[in-house]
Amino acid sequence: MQLSVIIVNYNVKYFLEQCLYSVLKAIKNMEEAEIIVIDNDSSDGSKQFFNNKFAGVRFIWQGKNLGFSKANTIALQQAKGQYILFLNPDTLVPEDCFEKCLAFFKTQQDIGAVGIRMIDGTGKFLKESKRGHPSLLTSFFRLSGLAILFPHSKTFARYYAGHLQENKNHSVDVLAGAFMLVEKNLLDKTGGFDGQFFMYGEDIDLSYRIQKAGYKNYYFSETTIIHFKGESTNKDSLEHVEIFYGAMSLFVHKHYSGAKAVLYGIFIQIAIWLKVVVIFFKKLFFSLVKKEEIILPDITRTLIVACEEDYQSAIDALKNNITKLEIIGRVDTAQVSTNDSLGNLKNLNELIKKYTIENVIFCINELSVKEIIDIIQKINPTVSYQFHVAGSSSFVGSSNKNVGGDFIDSGI
Repeated sequence: MQLSVIIVNYNVKYFLEQCLYSVLKAIKNMEEAEIIVIDNDSSDGSKQFFNNKFAGVRFIWQGKNLGFSKANTIALQQAKGQYILFLNPDTLVPEDCFEKCLAFFKTQQDIGAVGIRMIDGTGKFLKESKRGHPSLLTSFFRLSGLAILFPHSKTFARYYAGHLQENKNHSVDVLAGAFMLVEKNLLDKTGGFDGQFFMYGEDIDLSYRIQKAGYKNYYFSETTIIHFKGESTNKDSLEHVEIFYGAMSLFVHKHYSGAKAVLYGIFIQIAIWLKVVVIFFKKLFFSLVKKEEIILPDITRTLIVACEEDYQSAIDALKNNITKLEIIGRVDTAQVSTNDSLGNLKNLNELIKKYTIENVIFCINELSVKEIIDIIQKINPTVSYQFHVAGSSSFVGSSNKNVGGDFIDSGI
């Protein structure tokens, strides 16, 4: 077995559906690969939703939410691949993604793990694709805002390795757990994700242990994935503060000692209280300020980018769901527009302006994930995007990486 893809699901069934379609396409040309989905006791009907779907995918249904790390460990024990890919369910991967990453793996003798260039649902680069270790100074520079003021400084922007170009390959300290490719033999030596980390910090910990074992973590820029983010967390909740800073505290006590650990511990406690105060005043402000009635538009003017057959499939799917989408028309995926389309990909920006478009749906079939990733990084950033595999049950998208994304259940 060449590759095992492990995905932990928790209440994101529609995003997982689109993710699985993209993963299945990405492993199509590989020698042998498997997909393992482990569900952490989702309450959104995931088990019923995936019943009789994706026959080639192995599903593990947990009766309890054990956290991200422990779920990955359970799946890892069943994985047979030479390489293990830990992948988030709120992602879309291009068709040649795995082949490129595995080929790069073989070019570096000291390689321990490979991470990847990630963008969010709007096409914006995600800085957490490459990071430095969360030292005391690094964390201070980030929380104080100095990292924002000097985004490319080797000193102040170390947390997100801002001094390293996003379009070049680099050796980095920390990779994101949303996409982390590791050889199984190395995981046998170092261990996988530490089950003490319920959520957050597990990728920092594993990256650190890989380096301590004498290997390097590489950020690979020659392929890009979409990571919608924010699907399972509310960053303005006390629960999030407790889990996130608890993970940082766990990492510090595990790997640091002496005065360094004490100082970092104090810093974390200060950061927790500052975050709690910010959340409190934020909620107080919104409760005191008189809220004006927000009148949402009755309809969202939408273009669908698809070939004729996929367009009709999307229209049929949307008929089964009450939405506020006003479908203006179809944008052809071919270079030459057909009579029943408004135009083609070459003039998509002009069509968005001409018809005052607010939302664009990309149909994944004839139009590949790889092509879509290239497109959304170039076109109008003021519109929202949704993604739909022809024949699937849902449409997904996200316009803000800090909150949950949008989805439409077609009812199929």
